[in-house]
Formats: sequence, C-alpha cells, structure tokens
Amino acid sequence: MDALSDRLRVVAIGGPTATGKTALSVALAKEFGGEIINADSMQVYRELSIGTAKATMEEREGIPHHLLDFLSPEQPYSVADFVPAAADLIAQISARGKLPLVVGGTGLYITSLLNGVTFAPEQTDPELRRRLQQEAQTNGVQVLHDRLTAIDPVYAAKVHPNNLPRVIRALELFEITGRRMSEQQQNSRPETPPFRSLCLCLTCRDRSVLYRRIDQRVDRMVADGVLKEAELVWKKKENYRTAAQAIGYKEFFPYFEGRQTLEECTTRLKQATRQYAKRQLTWFRHQNEAVWLYVDEENVTQHAITLVQQFLQD
Repeated sequence: MDALSDRLRVVAIGGPTATGKTALSVALAKEFGGEIINADSMQVYRELSIGTAKATMEEREGIPHHLLDFLSPEQPYSVADFVPAAADLIAQISARGKLPLVVGGTGLYITSLLNGVTFAPEQTDPELRRRLQQEAQTNGVQVLHDRLTAIDPVYAAKVHPNNLPRVIRALELFEITGRRMSEQQQNSRPETPPFRSLCLCLTCRDRSVLYRRIDQRVDRMVADGVLKEAELVWKKKENYRTAAQAIGYKEFFPYFEGRQTLEECTTRLKQATRQYAKRQLTWFRHQNEAVWLYVDEENVTQHAITLVQQFLQD
C-alpha cells in the first residue's frame, strides 16, 4: 500500500450557520456507520447549548458525538487544542471500523485539521496580553489590527479586526519571539496532508434564503430560552471570557443593562449572525478542495450520500 492510500479517510461538513450541517451529518453517520467530531469552537462548552445551536439529544439520534459539551465556559479553547484531540479521535473512530465525520462552522478548525497543521508550544506573556486587551478597550480593536497589518499584512488580511483574541495572539507572538504568525502557519503545514478527506460545504445559492434561515433560527433560539443562557454569560462575563465575546450572547447584554429592548437586541443578533455567515462563506470558499452543496436547490442528503460513496470507493 502506498502512503496515499494508507491515510485514514475523513469526511468534513462545513459552511455557514443555519444551513443544516447537523441534520446532514447525522444522516451520513447513519448511512455509513459514522461518528461525529464537533468542529464548532463554542459548542465545546457546557451550559451553553441554545445560543451555540448545539444539537439536542433528539437531533443526535443516538450517533456518538465527540468534543461536544465537555468543557467549562471558564476554560479557554483554541485550534491548538482542537487539532491534536480531533486527530486522536479520527484514529480511534477509524480503528473501530467507523467513518469519522468532522462537522462545524469554525473553518480554521476544519482546515487546520485536514491540512495537518502543527502548533508550536504556545509562548505567552500574561502581562503583555493584559496590556493589549486594555489598549483595545481604550483605543478600539482597529488600532491593534492596524499594528498587526504593519507587522504581518498576510495574516492580518485573514483576521477580522473584531477577532480580538487572534489579533492579540499574533501581536504577542511577534513581541515575544519576533516571528510572524503567517510564517509560523506556513512552516507548520506538511507537504502531504495526514488524511484523505472529502470536505462538503453547505450554503444557499440565494443569499436571501440563507438570511431568512438565520432569522428563523434566532427567533427559535429566543423562543427556546437563549435569554437565560445569555444572562448567565453576562453575569459571569469576567470568567466566561470566550462566551462573552461570542455571537448569540453579547448582543443581549444591552437588554440586561436596560439600554435596549429585547426586540432591538434580537434584531442586532440577526445582523451579527448574517455578518458571521458571510465570513464563514469567505473562509470556506478559499478552500479549493471543498465541494459545495446548495440547500435551496437540491436534495443535499442524497447528493452527499453519492459523493461519500464515491469517496469511500475511490
């Protein structure tokens, strides 16, 4: 057997929020005897289920789900934690004769895993990080992003100015080591990916259909009680730092502070989720190997089953 055919097979399902990734992944797991590895950076946290659109027990239909709902919201979690954990799970699931399905909307997690990106031990300086966070609060996040652009324009172009943790991490890396994040990422990727992978991405050909699905999801979250979760995050925002930055919770903070109505906050959440979906689309569209499925045009499940069958027989 050559090195290529010897690699473990993985099916990934990505794409923007509210496109039906959960339902498709469960359908494929049932069809092919699969287990699901969560690749959503917020769904790792316990207590936070509605605002993160975590699959309910009913929606999971008895399919094993990994890296889901296992971490305290006080704990930081990053792609450097995800990749080795998911790679170990792929080996375990494959050894059981099952198909690993990596599913989620955090594009960085999926592409880093499939490309075999390795992460150097993280060198941190808590005092420097605090200073940068304070500077962002005082002068705004754009100031830090502009500094990153001057240092490392390649990496800065990939990172949204509002993604403060990644902006700070890149500035911190440069100050401590003199290395640019873009160089570190380039050097950390092997020539041959570690897995044989099929990456399916869901979206809507008609953008207005995607936005309508997002609006319906937000309304459903409010009906299901997301406010209770958001209030918990608001009360514990000093400890739940990651969740306090997450779309789905921070949009309700003005409601708890008496500055906006619930309706205004819900409208704001819909807008923020649409903007996030656009960023997800942009990320996945840059992945050349992705196969796009359009939920507003076709029977996505049947098409995906055919693609996975071909991939497994190849």
